[in-house]
Amino acid sequence: MTSAFERVCKELEKYEHPLFTFSAREKGESVEVIIDFRNKELGLHTYYFELHPRDLEHPQFEWTFQRQIYDCVHDYIVEMFVRTPQERQH
Repeated sequence: MTSAFERVCKELEKYEHPLFTFSAREKGESVEVIIDFRNKELGLHTYYFELHPRDLEHPQFEWTFQRQIYDCVHDYIVEMFVRTPQERQH
């Protein structure tokens, strides 16, 4: 039987992006997915999200995982803004 961690790693092998790397690590009963920017010189933070046992046991895991990774990449890109109109003016 494949472990949750192995299942996530196998699924991550299907994803390749020119700007980001994807990896995973075990975190208790969950699996933590790591999205990192390839260009380390920019000093950008690393993005993490957890997959819980209920996520991993979902009958449509591949599809829900894809939606979650796309949503998280979007959130990560938004977090990279260094200035937005919502910031207070000094």
